[in-house]
Amino acid sequence: MGATLIEKIIRRNVHDDNVKAGDIVFVKPDRVMIHDIFIPFVADKFREMGFKKVWDPEKVVIIYDHMVPASQVDDTRHFRIGDAFAKEQGIEHIHRADGVCHQLMPELRYATPGDVVFGTDSHTVTYGGVGAFSTGIGYTEMAGILGTGELWIKVPETIRVNVNGKLPYGVTSKDVILTIIGDLTAAGATYKSMEFAGDTFDAMSVSERLTMANMTIEAGAKCGLFYADEKTAEFSGVLCDEAHGCFKDEGDGDYAEVLNYKAEDFVPVAACPSQVDKIRPISELKDIKIDQVFIGSCTNGRLEDLRAAAEILKGKHVAPYVKLIITPASRSIYIKAVQEGLMKIFNDAGAIIMNPGCGLCCGRSGGILTDGETVVATNNRNFLGRMGTNKVNIYLASPVTAAYSAVKGYVTNG
Repeated sequence: MGATLIEKIIRRNVHDDNVKAGDIVFVKPDRVMIHDIFIPFVADKFREMGFKKVWDPEKVVIIYDHMVPASQVDDTRHFRIGDAFAKEQGIEHIHRADGVCHQLMPELRYATPGDVVFGTDSHTVTYGGVGAFSTGIGYTEMAGILGTGELWIKVPETIRVNVNGKLPYGVTSKDVILTIIGDLTAAGATYKSMEFAGDTFDAMSVSERLTMANMTIEAGAKCGLFYADEKTAEFSGVLCDEAHGCFKDEGDGDYAEVLNYKAEDFVPVAACPSQVDKIRPISELKDIKIDQVFIGSCTNGRLEDLRAAAEILKGKHVAPYVKLIITPASRSIYIKAVQEGLMKIFNDAGAIIMNPGCGLCCGRSGGILTDGETVVATNNRNFLGRMGTNKVNIYLASPVTAAYSAVKGYVTNG
């Protein structure tokens, strides 16, 4: 029996070719990420544990994205503590309002193929889109890593997802991952690695893979992994060989479960209020009027997402009484969108264009909703209270569905 992708990555990290699912091993992270919400708790716990010096400041990244610009009086405390800790420990990789942490980590090549990366956020799984084992941890575990340079994990079992064929027009990677989550359920991949393979994924861009990896946590997965290829290597600035984490897919691992799909069977879908695994085809959602549309987040705020939305919105205008909020995932994406004329299209369509960040997705600022309002959103969670009060109806969908819905004023894909 061969090895799963998660086993290959961990074997590389611990230098042991016998590691298998179920083993408990100590891994040495190639990079860790702490965002603004958790930095005070990490710093306090670090000192409480008796540590004086971070094991390797070069491997630590601090990102301010959830609380910028500040929306509550206490927010600036997090910035002050984060800056002080970074200065004290010699941490130079610190990003203030440069974008969403899960976009910046792969975009700036902090997370590359074959790496082991931990972050203080559940959607750290996103970096599996470039073939890195990345997962979220709490502030106690992060403080432990900062002091020791290692963390124990149980090697996850793997659910293999095979998809072959060409996706129908208008169907995106967001529709694919939502459909898979619906089939698995929100707990169906708990503490397992989801490994994606097939020519459908081979044809996907790195951005599309990042979208899918991002949402594997919504099925409970420990990580969601794609085999790195030439596209990944170019994106991450590495050579495409096993020495740089680009492993070959033999497809002969010891899988806990195998799911097989035909690409042509996928259709545009939405996750309906208020569960991520409550999936319905858009064609079945009739006469659902909306108050707001959100296109952005670490799930679908990348340049390809903005292009897809702009193609639909060009020459059109947002429906009366509907607010369309556009939030690019990073500064560089924002700049490229301006250069390509996408921002003018959004502006002419009546959209509200926000700074790169997490505000609306995590319900802190930038367009939160109130009782009885309905939003079509491209982010990753539609839990009660996620984007406002617990009586807001959140439909999760692709940028294509979101853009069409913004123009029509109700949930639609065309």
